[in-house]
Amino acid sequence: MKSPAPSPAATVKQTVGLTEISVEYSRPSAKGRTIFGDLVPFGEKWRTGANKNSMVTFEHGVTVKGTEVPAGSYAIFTLPSEKSWTIYLYSDTENWGTPEIWDETKVAAQLVINSMPCADKIETMRFSFENITNSSTDLVLAWENTSIAIPIVTKADEMTMENITKALAGPGYNEFYQAAKYYRTEGKDMAKAKEWITKAADLAGPDKYWVLREKSLVYAASGDVKGAIAAANASKASAEKAGNMDYVRMNDTSLKEWMKKK
Repeated sequence: MKSPAPSPAATVKQTVGLTEISVEYSRPSAKGRTIFGDLVPFGEKWRTGANKNSMVTFEHGVTVKGTEVPAGSYAIFTLPSEKSWTIYLYSDTENWGTPEIWDETKVAAQLVINSMPCADKIETMRFSFENITNSSTDLVLAWENTSIAIPIVTKADEMTMENITKALAGPGYNEFYQAAKYYRTEGKDMAKAKEWITKAADLAGPDKYWVLREKSLVYAASGDVKGAIAAANASKASAEKAGNMDYVRMNDTSLKEWMKKK
């Protein structure tokens, strides 16, 4: 017979750069109880949730507060205290509660995080991904009046550079386009980005308004305002022909700005 679980199971996923990170856990609620320092005692290891231990899975290797953690799944155990928590990523994920025998060789990462007060009371425990960038995020645990943020850094730049190197061994317009766009957004070598986006635009032809749009942005970032204006006008004309008014508006906004610098 099925009935509602007091602490329902949940999964939260987030792609950070080129790496998917997921957390599977059960969500207990406060229900009028004092949680930290009482229901969850200070100074004792905790499964970090209810039922089976909470588990985080990394699609690719990451760095967790300076510690390299290989791709895979890890149980999340914590040792709360009043002002800081110790977090353990444990390679044995099949525990209900904490392991009967704690094995230090299974600890993939151990770190200390200062706890923070929540702005509002959190009735039901939750994990969330916050402060997301192209390569990093904070995995935030919040419940009752306390939260902790676990910093995670992916290998997005390293992986992207490898992809760029492989793709450019025999690239088409899209590979040049993606490489140039990445260099622009990450503030890398703009001369190289300009070279790539020029090749992309030449290969793509006049109907690829999104490539011409990126060409205008790369040229502007490299200081070539005249070239940026020409590319934006070409992108706008192509977008109008294709009926994509979003690109028309984006180009109009940029042209208004760049014409002042001409």
